[in-house]
Amino acid sequence: MLIERPPKWFRCLFPGAVFRLPSKRGEKKRVFITFDDGPIPEATPWVLDTLDRFGIKATFFMVGQNVERNPGLLDEVKRRGHAVGNHTLHHIQGASATTMRYMRDSAEGARLTGSSLFRPPHGWLRPRQLMALKKHYRVIMYDLVSRDYSKRLTSEEVVDIVKRYVRNGSIIVFHDSIKSMPRLKTALPICLQWLKDEGYEFEILKSDG
Repeated sequence: MLIERPPKWFRCLFPGAVFRLPSKRGEKKRVFITFDDGPIPEATPWVLDTLDRFGIKATFFMVGQNVERNPGLLDEVKRRGHAVGNHTLHHIQGASATTMRYMRDSAEGARLTGSSLFRPPHGWLRPRQLMALKKHYRVIMYDLVSRDYSKRLTSEEVVDIVKRYVRNGSIIVFHDSIKSMPRLKTALPICLQWLKDEGYEFEILKSDG
């Protein structure tokens, strides 16, 4: 559960970062579908087509290097009405970088994506990095990690994780990556249909909250 749904103590380590956005009382429950690590031709077009099939909009946290290699995919994500976020230029880990280097890498990611939404790779960064980032970006974390990237899991187990941990306001993490596709191709359509059947509405993340 530590990975799938970060506990309260973990969330307290990142004050001001967004983990969950439940709807107001009396309104329909909602979720935010997000994809990390793209855009890449081996995964992102399939994800876009699947989202179109279900009539769902999502938020794509893109690695700047992948945007440089595949600028047409950034344009296509936007053209289809999805939101875009910054996932740094090099998918850099906060634990292994100085704050200055991390901020430079994040700024390049922001320039390439054109977004003030930011999600740290691996869901972790140092307190000083968070403080610096919050001056420029809306920092988006997560309420549910599908673990679609894990070779130890089956597609069915990924689906079970989503069903078990989703709740009103969950920010759900999937990945449009080569590593995730063996599970995502089966799990994503099942998850989207199940969430719709459960009465969830789907919203994109915005820089202004």
